[in-house]
Order: sequence, then structure tokens, then C-alpha cells
Amino acid sequence: MKKILLTFIIGILIYSCSATKTATDKTRYFDENNVEISKSKFEQICSTNKLLDIPGDSTNHKKLTLREKRGKITNKALLESLIEKEIKQELDSTKPIVIIYYPGKDPCNSSGSASKELRKTWYRDLEDGINKIAQIKPIYIYKDDDGLKRFAGFINNWYKDPEGTIERLFFKYHYPCSSFVVISKDGNFISYFGEFGKEYVWEATKLLNK
Repeated sequence: MKKILLTFIIGILIYSCSATKTATDKTRYFDENNVEISKSKFEQICSTNKLLDIPGDSTNHKKLTLREKRGKITNKALLESLIEKEIKQELDSTKPIVIIYYPGKDPCNSSGSASKELRKTWYRDLEDGINKIAQIKPIYIYKDDDGLKRFAGFINNWYKDPEGTIERLFFKYHYPCSSFVVISKDGNFISYFGEFGKEYVWEATKLLNK
């Protein structure tokens, strides 16, 4: 009886592993133009860090996307109004808007070995650089506040994405860590997806502060 039971359990384990492998093998991979590519090609492109790995149109699809997008919004005045209502502060419409966007807790923004002091210095430098370029401060917007306690002590003013507008206009997917977008006085924007260096924010602010 014990031998029969043991054989049965081993059979289940073998089947489970086989089923998992089969499910994994069914994953389909697509480049940034939605053209299907091999898994090895997908991983090779990912390793360059020039594109991000995001969910595709189906649960077994993985897709690449460019890390930067440029465009223009059609109604900047409405966006300003929604932000002003949320932050309870009037914006200068002649200056760009810099938004740091937190999508919610994920493995990227909830881990890392940097101390709180180092992170505090990083954000202070980020804000100082933006202030020197355009005499403005970044606005910190979140979709989901889970995990924001990690920033306590150096970013105290987080604001809820008003009516999901920032996500809808600029961040279609949950990009890892956080992202940013800079919007010019004319509505032109540069958005960057996923973990970023402060130099990227400064450069985008310079380009759109003209």
C-alpha cells in the first residue's frame, strides 16, 4: 500500500513539473513593435536595459517597450486644474510640470541596499537640480500608496493621482520602481518608464523649459 501511495505521489509531482514547464513554454514574446520574437532574442534585448519588459495583451504574453516616450497632450489646462485641486496649490502655467509617479509597491521599489540617508540625499539632489533649471519642485503622485512609508522623512507630500489622469495619459502599464514625466508649458511631454537616474529628469526639464 505504501509503495502504491509513493508511486502515486511521485506521479503527481512529475505531472505538475511537466505541466509547469508546458505552461512556461507557451509564453510568447514580442518586441516594441508588437512583432513576435524568440525568448533568447527577448532576453538579449532586455539585457541592454534600453527597453522594458512589460505584460502583453494576454496573460502568457511578454512585451518590450521603449523606456522613453515623447508627445503632446491636448488639454494641459485641464491637467493643471486637476493637479492644483489635488495638491491645493496653484501652478505656474509658464513653467514645466515635473511629476514623479509611484505605481504601487513592487519588488523594485520595495528592495535595495541604499540607506535612508542615501535616498534622502538622492531626492534632495534631484529637487535642487530641477529648481536650478526651472525654479520649480517636482510633484510626487501615486496610484497606490502601499509602500510609501519607505519614503517617510524625505518625501512627505505624496498626492493621489487625480481621477487616474496621470496613469491614463502617461503610464499605461505598471512600470517597475517609479517613472517620471515632464510637461512643457505648451503641453509637450517626455515620459520615462521604470527606474531612472536624476540626470534624465534634469535633461528632460532642460529640453522642455524653453
